[in-house]
Formats: sequence, C-alpha cells, structure tokens
Amino acid sequence: MLERFRQRSEELEHLDTGDYTPEEYEGCLVELRRVNRWLGDTSALRRSVLPEIGRDGLSNFSLLDVGAGSGELLRAVASWAREGEMRARLVGLELGGRAAETILEESKEFEEINSVRGDALRLPFDDDAFDYVMCSLFAHHLREEQLVTALREMSRVARRRVYVIDLHRHPVAYFFYTTIARLFLHNRLIREDGALSILRGFVPVELQRLAVRAGLAGAKVRRRFPYRLVLSAGRG
Repeated sequence: MLERFRQRSEELEHLDTGDYTPEEYEGCLVELRRVNRWLGDTSALRRSVLPEIGRDGLSNFSLLDVGAGSGELLRAVASWAREGEMRARLVGLELGGRAAETILEESKEFEEINSVRGDALRLPFDDDAFDYVMCSLFAHHLREEQLVTALREMSRVARRRVYVIDLHRHPVAYFFYTTIARLFLHNRLIREDGALSILRGFVPVELQRLAVRAGLAGAKVRRRFPYRLVLSAGRG
C-alpha cells in the first residue's frame, strides 16, 4: 500500500488532459477555494512568504503568481500589502484565457491585480521584471524536467526570491483527503484530481533537489501544516 508514496505519480489529472466541461471547471474553482481555506495554502502563504517579503522592508514591491488559478492568493497578498501601507503590483499568469479572465473577475476590488495569459515554461516577461515570483499548487502538475525549466524561468524574472508552495506527498494526507472528499466534495475534478495531486506531490528532499538542478541559490524547503511544503530560494 505504501509503495505508491515512494515516488511521484506520473498519471495526468483531468485538468492536465482537458477532460472536463466548462461547468465542471467553474465548479472546480468554487470548491478549490474552500479546500484551500480548509487545508492551508493561504495559511502557508501568510506564515512563510509574506513574513519574508515584510522583512525586506520595501514600501512597494511587485509579485508574479505563476499558475494563479482564480487569483485567491494574489488577493491575500493585496490585502496584506494594504494593511501594511505598501504599494503592490501583482500579476497572475495562466495558460488558459478563461482562467486569466477569472482572475480579473474575482479581483475587481483590487486595482493592483492584473492577469496575463502565458506559458510557465517560457514566461512572457523580461529578466528581473518582478521582485518576487511564486507558484502555489502548480509545480505538481509538471514533470521534473518541466519543473526545472519553470523554476529557471521564475528565477530569471525574479529580482529577489522565488517561492513554491505545494503538496507534501504523505499517506496521512492522502487518506485524510480521500475521506473528506467522499463526505463533503461534489465536483468530480476536485474529488479525483485532488487525491491524484497528492500522489504527484513532493517530499522535501525532492523539491530541494529540483531547486538545485534549476540553479536556485540558498534553497530551503519547510513543512507547513497541513501537509504543505514551501520552497524559498534566491535567484540563480
């Protein structure tokens, strides 16, 4: 049983293959926000990424979120920056046009948030275009070679640091999620892709090794409750 957790699964998720309807995708975004609130992506951002940015003491900063989804974390960053009286320029990048539109639709109260359609493996930005570049729940969708390329691209456009928030591949996380999914989650993509996402996630040494392969400087991987990993690294 535990053998399946020794290595990352290479099975593709529905979101990767395009095996879903527009209605399922919209429902996925709604339930994904609930899952993130319950299971900690926003918490990992607030406990790891934002304190580091705060310690830099900038009165204004820019941040790119690669694979930003609906832009939920961008809105968390924007609210935090406003509370600290900092000016922020925040951009969410998504490959699909509908996803890029959703970021703007969901972020109407935040003029500092914009969206761009583009490929994470070839970011449509100049070198040093942003102070910080991050991704959350995006890395596990990529094969290792793709992720190394994406990390190099993120480093290229980041003046200061790169952050990756993703899933810790762990049996307890998997069995807890599959139990919760059966009881409370209704969207097919969330139920099936969520469990597979954990199997496609990482253990700390894997994420650290990939950061080194990408040439990132001073990479550190920290565990965050519940079963999240946060990679923080300087540009290469």
